[in-house]
Amino acid sequence: MTEPLLKVENLRTHFFTRDGVVRAVDGVSFHVNPGETLAIVGESGSGKSTAALALLRLIADPPGRIAAGRILFEGRDILALREDELREVRGGRIAMIFQDPMMALNPVYTIERQIGEVLALHAGMGREARAKEVVELLRLVGVPAPEERAKQYPHNLSGGMRQRVMVAMALACKPKLLVADEPTTALDVTVQAQVLDLIQSLKDRFGMAVLLITHDLGVVAETAHRVIVMYAGRKVEEGTTAQIFKDPRHPYTQGLLEAAKWEEVEGAMLRE
Repeated sequence: MTEPLLKVENLRTHFFTRDGVVRAVDGVSFHVNPGETLAIVGESGSGKSTAALALLRLIADPPGRIAAGRILFEGRDILALREDELREVRGGRIAMIFQDPMMALNPVYTIERQIGEVLALHAGMGREARAKEVVELLRLVGVPAPEERAKQYPHNLSGGMRQRVMVAMALACKPKLLVADEPTTALDVTVQAQVLDLIQSLKDRFGMAVLLITHDLGVVAETAHRVIVMYAGRKVEEGTTAQIFKDPRHPYTQGLLEAAKWEEVEGAMLRE
């Protein structure tokens, strides 16, 4: 059998507050195989985004800390890497699309400069080569008039366009693993579908694995091979997408699916 691309073992991420220790991720284990899409689902506060941030050691310390566990990527423990080794992996081998592109993008730098920084750091490209590659990346993710958009700032773009910029930045170095943390948050339904189709097509084109963090079970049904359900910092259920949707075992999973059905019904009523 193929070795997992990513293997997380007994991950514990704690936040130390005045009121005590918050165990945001409490002993979670999972793996991602090469080329597959694994979805981690759960309500807000379940710990899914914290688990994603821990993969790249992006937990702010203080107040947070990765208290225990191992994160093995291509056989190397990310938690044991030196800072220079971590920079090579972060953005180069593992890339991340964050929830809010307006917050993730720097408002005072042009799109060209922000994507270009990734290319300079990980690919060592010169200024002229970076400028050309940025335009090609924007064209790849479907941004119209990419030469013009590259010179603009985040506030000049719509939410959908900013999310496409985030995808372009994440794919700049053709990573082996793409972590997509709620990539369709705050986007309308049409744009959501476009972004998801884009991620799927680029995944197939570059042979990436995708770790999808979401609370939207409709997105999971369309894109994921396997699903992990998290509740209160713990993994409560895991299985193929078909298993989770057809035969959920845990009451929390059953509740999520039932709530998703009601949301679909309400959405259909509103559209009528």
